[in-house]
Amino acid sequence: MEFLNGLIETYSSFFSWEVLQGVLTNPANWTIILSLVILEGLLSADNALVLAVMVNHLPEKQKKRALFYGLLGAYLFRFLAIGLGVFLVKMTAIKVMGALYLLKIAADHFFGDNEKAQKAIDVLLYLGMAACLYFIPIPVVQILGGLLIVWLLYRVFKSGGDEEKETENKGKGFWKTVLAVEMMDIAFSIDSVLAAFGVSNQVWVLFLGGILGVLMMRGVAQIFLKLIERIPEFETTAFVLIALISVKMFLGAAGLHIESYLFFGVLVLTFLGTFIVHKMKKGKHGEQEVSKENVA
Repeated sequence: MEFLNGLIETYSSFFSWEVLQGVLTNPANWTIILSLVILEGLLSADNALVLAVMVNHLPEKQKKRALFYGLLGAYLFRFLAIGLGVFLVKMTAIKVMGALYLLKIAADHFFGDNEKAQKAIDVLLYLGMAACLYFIPIPVVQILGGLLIVWLLYRVFKSGGDEEKETENKGKGFWKTVLAVEMMDIAFSIDSVLAAFGVSNQVWVLFLGGILGVLMMRGVAQIFLKLIERIPEFETTAFVLIALISVKMFLGAAGLHIESYLFFGVLVLTFLGTFIVHKMKKGKHGEQEVSKENVA
């Protein structure tokens, strides 16, 4: 009963004008929303192109409709996930599980070339998440969480599995393609929604950051991709930010709160650091080219 009351209270915030007004008139909330939009753009720019490939076999009018329905589905998923997540993330065990999963995302990027190390890290983090389930006082969450972790562990040890097959949709009809786009949208959303919980726990801040981020991602995916192409270090920056959000969630679980303006400051410094690293690498590369020409 407490679980249902908590959910009702959380979802009621979505329909409260006072809550929305408080979010929109607080400058600190806009720094968080901007952080979420940037994070969504960096994490999801290439996802927009994957979705475009998935609907490519449809007629031109149906392509736009399929992507539009996918967009509505992405918003609906965020509404459901944010409402449920904001309630659950108040529990220390859920915060620790979320932090461990974000750490796994970052580790997969940095250790992706070492399959054995990646598998070992994944197994350790998933087992840590499984241990956290013991401290969650909601049986339904324990059961669903346990099943999810078993499935994740199965994926770690499953051999083969060409991920590109997931995006093959040639020959599918309109509604089957829409369903495939919805499923892919949800899969893409999980990481960014979970990362958002590490930044804020206000439903409207999370929802506005999410919908603006998705809208921007769909509209300017090419810009983000060109930015990452010109400055490849930005891809690593996104995963550094995820690791930092993971640390923020761990600290939150330990009762240590980090102010939103501090996180935004870290975000700005991380971006500045990325530009500096890129310029230094570019300078070294230029010097090497000049020295080669002189030797020749």
